[in-house]
Amino acid sequence: MSNVRRLYRSRHEKKLGGVCGGLAEYFGIDVSLLRLAWILFAVLGGSGLLAYILAWIVIPEEP
Repeated sequence: MSNVRRLYRSRHEKKLGGVCGGLAEYFGIDVSLLRLAWILFAVLGGSGLLAYILAWIVIPEEP
């Protein structure tokens, strides 16, 4: 049986929508670094905010 990883929004590492926590768990990186990067994208061009909102809508919450 194949071991398939799925991307979910985190219920535990959650500040706003759980998007950064879920991505950090999926890629195996520190959630704080991912949050910092997302803030930089939002401040430097505004695209980070739009991407976060879209990810919040598209990525399902973990069961």
